[in-house]
Amino acid sequence: REMNLRKSERGYSFLELIVVIGMITVILGMALVSTSSLLPAFRANSAMDQVYGQLRAARAIAISQRREVQVQFILPNQIQLTRLDQPTGTTDLGTIILEGKAEFQVFVGVPDTPMTFGNAAGVYFGGMSGGPPIMKFNSTGGFVDAGSNPINGTVFVGLTGRQDTARAVTVLGATGRVRQYHWTGSQWME
Repeated sequence: REMNLRKSERGYSFLELIVVIGMITVILGMALVSTSSLLPAFRANSAMDQVYGQLRAARAIAISQRREVQVQFILPNQIQLTRLDQPTGTTDLGTIILEGKAEFQVFVGVPDTPMTFGNAAGVYFGGMSGGPPIMKFNSTGGFVDAGSNPINGTVFVGLTGRQDTARAVTVLGATGRVRQYHWTGSQWME
């Protein structure tokens, strides 16, 4: 009887311990692989959010302050906003650099967004790579060129060499509506 009691009081066997450590190692390995593939997606989403936020802020300032706000995309990854204070000059509203090594770029094999404004370049407005020299939000919220003609376009962002990080932000010129898209590997999702 005393012998049976001691057997039940003993701890885990060496074999059981090795099996548990092996299972924990496999689970941690799977978590590490999963996490390492998520990090580029988080960086791409952050860059897309920055582009979206800057464009929305520029539009809001143009409407609320009744001033035009010029938007410049400086390759490979900067956005500069300038308020046009006619006739006295301009006010620099700041320049941002996209986070996480994201850049304005298109990926081979990734089609245009559902808005179909074109995808010949990372910044593509008014049918031109890089867009017209002057692009701005007017006081009614529209996105226009120097001649006040509405221009539609798309800003594509992603991490170099990582097609799975393709993101896009579109602007509908007539209304200034800004929309975000991410590439799923087979289609753009809003």
